[in-house]
Amino acid sequence: MPEGGFNRLVPELDVADIDASLKFWCDCLGFRVAYDRPAAHFAYCEREGVQVMLCQINGEWLTGPLERPFGRGINFQITVSDIEPLLARLKRADWPLFRDVKESWYRIGDEEQGSLEFLVLDPDGYLVRFSQALGSRAPPSPRL
Repeated sequence: MPEGGFNRLVPELDVADIDASLKFWCDCLGFRVAYDRPAAHFAYCEREGVQVMLCQINGEWLTGPLERPFGRGINFQITVSDIEPLLARLKRADWPLFRDVKESWYRIGDEEQGSLEFLVLDPDGYLVRFSQALGSRAPPSPRL
């Protein structure tokens, strides 16, 4: 079972090859399999409270033809305590980044929230954005 129970929203990703996906999500990204159903080519994975389900394409809930990259138009933001170990794992696996580490600041109300972010594509082309919090700051003064 997942630590802390099941999240209220958990994406389930159709994947072409469950073994390749597990290698990426677990070996490269540090997720662990909370439980699986090998006969169904399904795994429920988690990391730091983030949960994702992986299921090899079986035609059960297919709403249209799948064409790589899967998940076009969506990216999964995953907040982690430290992005450095992830970057090291991806480098050891010789896995390319979609976008290198970047400091980003987003205005939220009367302040800006900062994060270090990078993006990576999984074996099926799902875009995953890892984010490490940098804290908050006052927004820049408007120019006159």
